[in-house]
Amino acid sequence: MTNSNQTSSHIMHTYGRLPVEFVSGQGTQLFDTNGKAYLDAISGIGVCALGHAHPDVTAAITEQAQTLIHTSNIYHIGSQTKLADKLCAISGMDTVFFGNSGAEANEAAIKIARLHGHQQGIDEPAIIVFDQSFHGRTIATLTASGNPKIQAGFGPLLGGFIRAPYNNLNSIKELTGNKNIVAVLVEPIQGEGGLNTPDANFLQGLRDICTANNWLLMLDEVQTGNGRTGKYFAYQHHNILPDVVSTAKGLGNGVPIGACLAKGNAAQLMQPGSHGSTYGGNPLVCSAALATVTALVDGGVIENAATQAEYFKHSLETKLAPLNNVADIRTAGLMIGIELTHDCTEFVAAALEQGLLINVTANKVIRLLPPLIIQPHEIDQIIDVLASLIKAANTEAESA
Repeated sequence: MTNSNQTSSHIMHTYGRLPVEFVSGQGTQLFDTNGKAYLDAISGIGVCALGHAHPDVTAAITEQAQTLIHTSNIYHIGSQTKLADKLCAISGMDTVFFGNSGAEANEAAIKIARLHGHQQGIDEPAIIVFDQSFHGRTIATLTASGNPKIQAGFGPLLGGFIRAPYNNLNSIKELTGNKNIVAVLVEPIQGEGGLNTPDANFLQGLRDICTANNWLLMLDEVQTGNGRTGKYFAYQHHNILPDVVSTAKGLGNGVPIGACLAKGNAAQLMQPGSHGSTYGGNPLVCSAALATVTALVDGGVIENAATQAEYFKHSLETKLAPLNNVADIRTAGLMIGIELTHDCTEFVAAALEQGLLINVTANKVIRLLPPLIIQPHEIDQIIDVLASLIKAANTEAESA
């Protein structure tokens, strides 16, 4: 490996870190302590949608840091107001709560759902969640997630959640007689669960069921939002409006910020004292996010993502789909999953050696979340490296 393999003994061992340290970045490239360049095809797990060191975001952070970094939400914050206005105009929502992460945005959504239930006299409100979902690492969002592996050792988990199979409207219809249900929390596309994409009518079906039963439709767009699928939010491909939508990741291009947006009655449930965040929506992060959103929407970045997604999909189907150990290729904009017939977790380190950063989820799915500014020659580079790894694994399996 190229450089530092040491981790401080004082850092809690919550990650099995790869033996590399990055010291700078530019666009789609990262550079390690030895100056080696890497093509970043995971963008900080879907965070740096504009790539690294984007000039507009850098300028916004620099200017804001020179004037005011933090006050408190007990005062008005101009950049927060501007960001909220812009996000509501883009999303069709009415109000926004700003936190520091996707998990916090989902926590806010869960609290809104419970307030919605109590407003109707429901003492034990319940939220429908789905198998293979991922909503965060806090106790509430961990409970809502559909992955027993990440829940192990953290019981007792919270009550108030009913789990259902993903992409199965009949299972939801069967629950309509449960008078404690107040909301559905769902990812439009499951990222951590292996990039699972539902049928075209799934979200519309959920919208119809929620409307008929006075449930809130709450979409977790932490990963799918901010242009990742070729529109600002994934639900905009389906011409529906949720009651609540959470987002984070690409919202600040690396600055920690999350947002929970709400519409209609759901937008009015939170009142002073209901919820809060010390750092959430401070001047620094909102200035960075405002520059990020402006670049995404007005700078042609989302349009580029949609265009390059088509090229990526075609190239994957041409070069990888024919390989024997490729089980499936799933794409939604620049959210890409390549499912193999075997465990491929070792590909992460192998790709790193070849100057490519990727991710593997659900053990068998190569997940790619490249920056939305990616260009065709970089897509070709990604596919060439993956093809060599997949072909080598196939040859090894056949000779075993």
